[in-house]
Amino acid sequence: MSDHADKIVRGDLAVGTGGNQMMTDAIDRPGKAFAAGTYAGAGKFEDESEEETGFYAGAGLGHVRAEWSFFDAEAKGPNVSAGAEISRAVGVRAIAKAELASASASAGPVKATLGLAIDTGGSIGPSGIEAKVLGTGFSFGRTMGVYVFGTGVEIKLW
Repeated sequence: MSDHADKIVRGDLAVGTGGNQMMTDAIDRPGKAFAAGTYAGAGKFEDESEEETGFYAGAGLGHVRAEWSFFDAEAKGPNVSAGAEISRAVGVRAIAKAELASASASAGPVKATLGLAIDTGGSIGPSGIEAKVLGTGFSFGRTMGVYVFGTGVEIKLW
């Protein structure tokens, strides 16, 4: 398992709170891009300073991503992943995901995804609630979103 694949899988599950950046911090972010053919990763994480712990696992075929300033674009081929997390910031979260393909783009706090996925799981905690069954569901709280079979729109409020 490569460190690169590990970051792809963990990022796909959106575990942890370290990925959240204020838009003003991201405006100076330099551009970078990567592509991965096949990837697989698994592991656990524990951060006592942020009081979070969890596990994640996943594998996929084809993943490309580009980012610059506060813009991101990503495309993924077939992939599967699962994870769970307990943290002070997120609360309790568990999710399993199988995705045929997706493409997403974000500008600052707004993100749109076009894809076909059957992710199932949820979270509840101080940052809000999220529930999905077969890729269809909602998030309410810090992130507001609506999703239908893996296609959706979300906005991060803070």
